[in-house]
Amino acid sequence: MLNHTKVNVSNGSLHIVESGSSQDPAVLFLHGWPENWSAYEQLMQLAGKKAHALSIDLPGIGESSMQSPPSTKRDIADCIHELVEALQLKCLTLVGHDAGGQVVFSYLSRYADELERAVIMNVAVPGIKPWEDIIRNPYIWHFHFHSIPNLPETLVTGKERQYFDYFYNIISAHPEKISEKSRSEYAKAYSTPSALNTGFNWYRAFYHDAKENNEILLTHALQIETPLLYLRGELESGAIEQYVEGFKEAGIKDVRGEIIQDSGHFAPEEQPEAVWKKIAAFMELES
Repeated sequence: MLNHTKVNVSNGSLHIVESGSSQDPAVLFLHGWPENWSAYEQLMQLAGKKAHALSIDLPGIGESSMQSPPSTKRDIADCIHELVEALQLKCLTLVGHDAGGQVVFSYLSRYADELERAVIMNVAVPGIKPWEDIIRNPYIWHFHFHSIPNLPETLVTGKERQYFDYFYNIISAHPEKISEKSRSEYAKAYSTPSALNTGFNWYRAFYHDAKENNEILLTHALQIETPLLYLRGELESGAIEQYVEGFKEAGIKDVRGEIIQDSGHFAPEEQPEAVWKKIAAFMELES
Protein backbone atom coordinates (compact mmCIF):
# COMPACT_ATOMS: atom_id res chain seq x y z
CA MET A 1 0.00 0.00 0.00
CA LEU A 2 1.28 3.46 -0.91
CA ASN A 3 0.66 6.43 1.36
CA HIS A 4 0.52 9.95 -0.13
CA THR A 5 1.31 13.03 1.96
CA LYS A 6 2.72 16.53 1.58
CA VAL A 7 5.54 18.04 3.61
CA ASN A 8 6.11 21.78 3.94
CA VAL A 9 9.54 23.07 2.95
CA SER A 10 10.86 26.54 2.15
CA ASN A 11 8.64 28.31 -0.41
CA GLY A 12 6.20 25.43 -0.80
CA SER A 13 5.50 21.75 -0.24
CA LEU A 14 6.71 18.40 -1.57
CA HIS A 15 4.48 15.49 -2.53
CA ILE A 16 5.74 12.33 -0.80
CA VAL A 17 4.72 8.71 -1.46
CA GLU A 18 5.73 6.03 1.06
CA SER A 19 5.64 2.28 1.47
CA GLY A 20 7.05 -0.07 4.08
CA SER A 21 7.81 0.53 7.75
CA SER A 22 9.44 3.67 9.10
CA GLN A 23 11.41 1.38 11.41
CA ASP A 24 13.33 -0.06 8.46
CA PRO A 25 16.29 1.60 6.68
CA ALA A 26 15.09 4.44 4.45
CA VAL A 27 15.53 4.63 0.67
CA LEU A 28 14.47 7.87 -1.02
CA PHE A 29 13.96 7.84 -4.80
CA LEU A 30 14.42 10.97 -6.96
CA HIS A 31 12.98 10.84 -10.47
CA GLY A 32 14.32 12.40 -13.66
CA TRP A 33 12.91 14.18 -16.72
CA PRO A 34 10.23 13.87 -18.00
CA GLU A 35 8.74 11.80 -15.17
CA ASN A 36 7.37 12.12 -11.64
CA TRP A 37 7.35 10.05 -8.45
CA SER A 38 5.47 7.19 -10.14
CA ALA A 39 8.51 6.25 -12.23
CA TYR A 40 9.45 4.28 -9.10
CA GLU A 41 6.03 2.81 -8.34
CA GLN A 42 7.08 -0.76 -9.14
CA LEU A 43 10.33 -0.35 -7.22
CA MET A 44 8.39 1.07 -4.27
CA GLN A 45 6.27 -2.09 -4.08
CA LEU A 46 9.40 -4.23 -4.04
CA ALA A 47 11.42 -2.02 -1.72
CA GLY A 48 8.61 -1.63 0.81
CA LYS A 49 8.97 -5.29 1.81
CA LYS A 50 12.41 -4.65 3.34
CA ALA A 51 12.85 -0.87 3.60
CA HIS A 52 11.07 2.40 4.31
CA ALA A 53 10.67 3.43 0.67
CA LEU A 54 9.85 7.00 -0.34
CA SER A 55 9.43 8.68 -3.72
CA ILE A 56 8.71 12.34 -4.35
CA ASP A 57 7.70 14.76 -7.04
CA LEU A 58 10.75 16.99 -7.40
CA PRO A 59 10.20 20.68 -6.51
CA GLY A 60 7.78 22.30 -8.95
CA ILE A 61 6.72 19.04 -10.65
CA GLY A 62 3.35 17.32 -10.36
CA GLU A 63 1.84 17.78 -6.93
CA SER A 64 4.93 19.40 -5.40
CA SER A 65 4.03 23.08 -5.38
CA MET A 66 6.66 25.76 -4.91
CA GLN A 67 7.21 29.41 -5.69
CA SER A 68 10.29 29.79 -7.89
CA PRO A 69 11.31 26.08 -7.88
CA PRO A 70 15.09 25.55 -7.76
CA SER A 71 16.84 24.57 -10.97
CA THR A 72 20.50 24.04 -10.06
CA LYS A 73 21.18 20.58 -8.73
CA ARG A 74 22.83 22.08 -5.65
CA ASP A 75 19.69 24.05 -4.78
CA ILE A 76 17.46 21.04 -5.39
CA ALA A 77 19.77 18.98 -3.15
CA ASP A 78 19.36 21.59 -0.41
CA CYS A 79 15.58 21.27 -0.75
CA ILE A 80 15.81 17.48 -0.49
CA HIS A 81 18.02 17.85 2.58
CA GLU A 82 15.36 20.01 4.19
CA LEU A 83 12.85 17.23 3.52
CA VAL A 84 15.16 14.54 4.95
CA GLU A 85 15.55 16.56 8.13
CA ALA A 86 11.80 17.21 8.39
CA LEU A 87 11.05 13.48 8.07
CA GLN A 88 13.99 12.55 10.31
CA LEU A 89 15.05 9.82 7.89
CA LYS A 90 17.73 7.54 9.29
CA CYS A 91 20.10 5.04 7.66
CA LEU A 92 19.25 6.73 4.37
CA THR A 93 20.13 5.51 0.89
CA LEU A 94 19.47 8.24 -1.69
CA VAL A 95 18.65 7.00 -5.21
CA GLY A 96 18.42 9.17 -8.31
CA HIS A 97 17.62 8.43 -11.94
CA ASP A 98 18.46 10.84 -14.79
CA ALA A 99 18.31 14.43 -13.43
CA GLY A 100 17.54 12.93 -10.03
CA GLY A 101 20.96 11.24 -10.21
CA GLN A 102 22.60 14.60 -10.80
CA VAL A 103 20.86 15.84 -7.65
CA VAL A 104 22.21 12.82 -5.75
CA PHE A 105 25.75 13.81 -6.73
CA SER A 106 25.20 17.35 -5.46
CA TYR A 107 23.71 15.94 -2.26
CA LEU A 108 26.79 13.75 -1.81
CA SER A 109 29.08 16.73 -2.31
CA ARG A 110 27.31 18.60 0.52
CA TYR A 111 25.81 16.07 2.91
CA ALA A 112 27.69 12.81 2.40
CA ASP A 113 28.19 12.25 6.11
CA GLU A 114 24.42 12.11 6.57
CA LEU A 115 23.95 9.31 4.02
CA GLU A 116 24.54 5.61 4.43
CA ARG A 117 24.74 5.04 0.69
CA ALA A 118 23.94 6.67 -2.65
CA VAL A 119 22.80 5.31 -6.02
CA ILE A 120 23.01 7.17 -9.35
CA MET A 121 21.34 5.67 -12.43
CA ASN A 122 21.38 6.23 -16.18
CA VAL A 123 22.91 9.70 -16.27
CA ALA A 124 26.06 11.77 -16.74
CA VAL A 125 26.78 14.41 -14.10
CA PRO A 126 27.64 17.93 -15.34
CA GLY A 127 31.37 18.60 -15.13
CA ILE A 128 32.22 15.00 -14.17
CA LYS A 129 33.80 12.62 -16.71
CA PRO A 130 32.56 11.81 -19.34
CA TRP A 131 30.42 14.98 -19.38
CA GLU A 132 32.41 16.76 -22.11
CA ASP A 133 32.02 13.76 -24.42
CA ILE A 134 28.28 13.67 -23.73
CA ILE A 135 27.58 17.30 -24.57
CA ARG A 136 29.57 17.02 -27.82
CA ASN A 137 27.52 14.04 -28.96
CA PRO A 138 25.06 15.20 -31.68
CA TYR A 139 22.64 12.45 -30.66
CA ILE A 140 22.20 14.22 -27.30
CA TRP A 141 20.70 17.22 -29.13
CA HIS A 142 17.97 17.80 -26.55
CA PHE A 143 20.44 19.01 -23.89
CA HIS A 144 21.08 22.09 -26.03
CA PHE A 145 17.52 22.50 -27.27
CA HIS A 146 16.08 22.42 -23.74
CA SER A 147 18.59 25.07 -22.68
CA ILE A 148 17.25 27.68 -25.12
CA PRO A 149 15.15 30.29 -23.29
CA ASN A 150 11.38 29.99 -23.90
CA LEU A 151 11.52 28.09 -27.20
CA PRO A 152 10.97 24.55 -25.82
CA GLU A 153 7.96 25.75 -23.82
CA THR A 154 6.53 27.43 -26.92
CA LEU A 155 6.82 24.28 -29.04
CA VAL A 156 5.94 21.65 -26.42
CA THR A 157 3.01 23.30 -24.60
CA GLY A 158 -0.13 21.31 -25.36
CA LYS A 159 1.97 18.52 -26.92
CA GLU A 160 3.69 17.25 -23.77
CA ARG A 161 2.51 13.69 -24.29
CA GLN A 162 3.69 13.49 -27.90
CA TYR A 163 7.04 15.10 -27.14
CA PHE A 164 7.77 12.95 -24.10
CA ASP A 165 6.74 9.80 -25.96
CA TYR A 166 9.61 10.37 -28.38
CA PHE A 167 12.15 9.90 -25.59
CA TYR A 168 10.40 6.91 -24.00
CA ASN A 169 10.35 5.21 -27.39
CA ILE A 170 13.85 6.10 -28.61
CA ILE A 171 16.13 5.66 -25.61
CA SER A 172 14.51 2.67 -23.91
CA ALA A 173 15.08 -0.95 -24.80
CA HIS A 174 11.48 -1.75 -23.86
CA PRO A 175 9.20 1.22 -24.56
CA GLU A 176 6.19 -1.01 -23.93
CA LYS A 177 7.14 -1.17 -20.25
CA ILE A 178 6.46 2.55 -19.90
CA SER A 179 2.72 2.08 -19.81
CA GLU A 180 0.00 4.24 -21.31
CA LYS A 181 -1.09 5.11 -17.79
CA SER A 182 2.43 6.20 -16.84
CA ARG A 183 2.89 8.25 -20.00
CA SER A 184 -0.37 10.08 -19.32
CA GLU A 185 0.63 10.64 -15.67
CA TYR A 186 3.96 12.14 -16.71
CA ALA A 187 2.38 14.46 -19.27
CA LYS A 188 -0.07 15.64 -16.61
CA ALA A 189 2.78 16.25 -14.13
CA TYR A 190 4.35 18.76 -16.56
CA SER A 191 1.15 20.16 -18.04
CA THR A 192 1.17 23.51 -16.21
CA PRO A 193 3.37 26.33 -17.56
CA SER A 194 5.30 26.40 -14.28
CA ALA A 195 6.04 22.65 -14.24
CA LEU A 196 7.06 22.54 -17.90
CA ASN A 197 9.37 25.51 -17.33
CA THR A 198 10.81 23.86 -14.21
CA GLY A 199 11.77 20.72 -16.14
CA PHE A 200 13.50 22.66 -18.91
CA ASN A 201 15.24 24.83 -16.32
CA TRP A 202 17.07 21.73 -15.07
CA TYR A 203 18.82 21.71 -18.46
CA ARG A 204 19.38 25.47 -18.44
CA ALA A 205 21.22 25.01 -15.14
CA PHE A 206 23.74 22.54 -16.61
CA TYR A 207 26.37 25.23 -17.20
CA HIS A 208 26.12 26.35 -13.58
CA ASP A 209 26.09 22.74 -12.35
CA ALA A 210 29.20 21.90 -14.39
CA LYS A 211 31.01 25.00 -13.12
CA GLU A 212 30.33 24.04 -9.50
CA ASN A 213 31.39 20.44 -10.06
CA ASN A 214 34.52 21.51 -11.95
CA GLU A 215 35.51 23.58 -8.93
CA ILE A 216 35.26 20.42 -6.85
CA LEU A 217 37.64 18.66 -9.25
CA LEU A 218 40.11 21.56 -9.39
CA THR A 219 40.29 22.01 -5.63
CA HIS A 220 40.12 18.30 -4.74
CA ALA A 221 37.48 19.39 -2.23
CA LEU A 222 35.78 16.01 -1.83
CA GLN A 223 37.02 13.04 0.15
CA ILE A 224 33.82 11.04 0.41
CA GLU A 225 33.67 7.71 2.20
CA THR A 226 29.94 7.15 1.52
CA PRO A 227 29.60 4.23 -0.93
CA LEU A 228 28.17 5.03 -4.37
CA LEU A 229 26.55 2.53 -6.72
CA TYR A 230 26.36 3.62 -10.36
CA LEU A 231 23.86 1.74 -12.56
CA ARG A 232 23.63 1.91 -16.32
CA GLY A 233 21.43 0.14 -18.87
CA GLU A 234 23.11 -2.50 -21.00
CA LEU A 235 21.88 -0.83 -24.19
CA GLU A 236 22.89 2.71 -23.27
CA SER A 237 25.89 4.10 -25.13
CA GLY A 238 29.19 4.75 -23.39
CA ALA A 239 31.48 2.59 -21.26
CA ILE A 240 30.47 2.38 -17.61
CA GLU A 241 34.14 2.41 -16.63
CA GLN A 242 34.39 6.06 -17.72
CA TYR A 243 31.61 7.06 -15.35
CA VAL A 244 33.10 5.13 -12.43
CA GLU A 245 36.50 6.73 -13.07
CA GLY A 246 34.88 10.18 -13.18
CA PHE A 247 33.25 9.72 -9.78
CA LYS A 248 36.52 8.48 -8.28
CA GLU A 249 38.39 11.49 -9.68
CA ALA A 250 35.74 13.69 -8.03
CA GLY A 251 36.74 12.30 -4.64
CA ILE A 252 34.25 9.46 -4.03
CA LYS A 253 36.45 6.66 -2.74
CA ASP A 254 34.04 3.70 -2.91
CA VAL A 255 32.34 3.58 -6.34
CA ARG A 256 30.80 0.44 -7.76
CA GLY A 257 29.50 0.25 -11.32
CA GLU A 258 26.96 -2.32 -12.48
CA ILE A 259 25.01 -2.94 -15.67
CA ILE A 260 21.26 -3.55 -15.82
CA GLN A 261 20.83 -6.26 -18.45
CA ASP A 262 18.30 -5.83 -21.26
CA SER A 263 17.62 -2.19 -20.36
CA GLY A 264 17.94 1.21 -21.92
CA HIS A 265 17.74 4.59 -20.22
CA PHE A 266 14.56 4.04 -18.17
CA ALA A 267 15.87 1.17 -16.05
CA PRO A 268 13.52 1.62 -13.05
CA GLU A 269 10.57 0.86 -15.32
CA GLU A 270 12.20 -1.39 -17.89
CA GLN A 271 13.73 -3.78 -15.34
CA PRO A 272 12.42 -2.91 -11.85
CA GLU A 273 13.16 -6.32 -10.33
CA ALA A 274 16.77 -6.28 -11.55
CA VAL A 275 17.28 -2.70 -10.36
CA TRP A 276 15.88 -3.42 -6.92
CA LYS A 277 17.94 -6.61 -6.61
CA LYS A 278 21.13 -4.60 -7.12
CA ILE A 279 20.05 -1.80 -4.78
CA ALA A 280 18.94 -4.27 -2.10
CA ALA A 281 22.30 -6.06 -2.29
CA PHE A 282 24.08 -2.70 -2.07
CA MET A 283 22.01 -1.84 1.01
CA GLU A 284 22.81 -5.28 2.43
CA LEU A 285 19.13 -6.22 2.53
CA GLU A 286 17.69 -9.53 1.48
CA SER A 287 16.25 -8.98 -2.02
